[in-house]
Amino acid sequence: MSDKKRILGLLLFILILGAFFRFYHITTTPPGLYPDEAMNGSNGLEALHTGLLEGGFHVFYPDNNGREGLFINIQALSVGFFGREPWALRVIAAIFGTLTILGVYLAAKELFENNKIALLSAFFTATSYWHVNFSRIGFRAITTPFFLSFGMAFLLRGFRRNSIWDMVWAGIFTGLGFQGYIAFRFAPFVFAVPILWQLARWWRARSKPHTFASGLPAGRQDFRSKTGEIALFLFITFVAALPIGWYFLKHPGDFTGRSKEVSVLSAPSPIREFAKTNALTLGMLFIRGDCNDRHNYACRPELNLIVALFFAIGIAAAFKILFSHTGSSQERMASATLFAWLFFMSLPETLTREGIPHALRSIGMIPPVMILAGLGAYAAFRFINNRLPRQIVLAIAILLCIYIPLQTFYDYFIVWAARSQTAKAFAADLWHLGQYLNATPQHIKKYVIVDL
Repeated sequence: MSDKKRILGLLLFILILGAFFRFYHITTTPPGLYPDEAMNGSNGLEALHTGLLEGGFHVFYPDNNGREGLFINIQALSVGFFGREPWALRVIAAIFGTLTILGVYLAAKELFENNKIALLSAFFTATSYWHVNFSRIGFRAITTPFFLSFGMAFLLRGFRRNSIWDMVWAGIFTGLGFQGYIAFRFAPFVFAVPILWQLARWWRARSKPHTFASGLPAGRQDFRSKTGEIALFLFITFVAALPIGWYFLKHPGDFTGRSKEVSVLSAPSPIREFAKTNALTLGMLFIRGDCNDRHNYACRPELNLIVALFFAIGIAAAFKILFSHTGSSQERMASATLFAWLFFMSLPETLTREGIPHALRSIGMIPPVMILAGLGAYAAFRFINNRLPRQIVLAIAILLCIYIPLQTFYDYFIVWAARSQTAKAFAADLWHLGQYLNATPQHIKKYVIVDL
């Protein structure tokens, strides 16, 4: 079997495994229906009832603290097709979550130009409790790692292949990301790193002595060509994001929403509060995770112990590449991009002071965390491969590839799904009450008394 077929086979297996985690028992797990999900469904039903031509589908829904409309509108189509069921809302998240695995693979491959790192990154994403959990809830936040991964993958691919179409796709994914979830607003700082890195490299090459027929130095003409590609990417991004940008221009109050209320800037000591939220965010990966029963299981760290170890090794490896110049220019750019990705996509969490650590607000960190874990696993196995017999190394790899998904399956489907706290977190009692009322004959008058 050729290497290409083997890689495609492994990638297909990882995607199937990831799809299993995201679609298995989707009709019953999670139990109940959380009010935020129900609100999405309610807006979706209104959109279906009103219709597209009459303005029923919106780019932004201002109620319930304000929500970008792209995900809700897709959920509306799902409800219209599958019916008024919680899983009809959640299956859209499962689709986004499954496709994100492919996005992480492509982004990692373009960053490090290494299929093994890319496959490991995809595997860790597919079996991540953190990502699986949000891939099964009808929250729009799951769109953030999807659009980030594919946007980054196509941008880097466009640089590598000098492809206009790659730049167009990069702009589409990036622009639509702004219509997905509020955390994506920090994404431009992430994309700026590879763009500026490439511009700097091309600028340094502008004085090459060889010239084209145009009379321009090769480096200078190449620089003009690349700036044109970047301009195309930015233009397509602008066009794809224009609907929601236009909405915020006309409704500036909806742009901030309730973010001002929970901002660290409103704390008595913003710097101290920011330092605290950063420490808690870093700690959630290794020590104590989100304690919200909708977001996590029993305050456990967001990373499996083995994946956390690989992530730590990956951080060390990326630092070494970046600051000791042991890697190529491509690897240094990749390391710088991942560090920027981690920092800027942590800001939706670290700039707030409510419910920290908060696995939902930091969801944009998932791709760089998994790619760094993939880098760390690759470095770790290269290290032990030169010191242990091949059979032992292979046995360790197989055991880890079995242990990690089994641990996630046990934690999520066996323990977390059966907990009474989980049912309470998803308002299962209200959902069952709603089912009872819907089953009652329509001629019977019904009164619902809400205790606020």
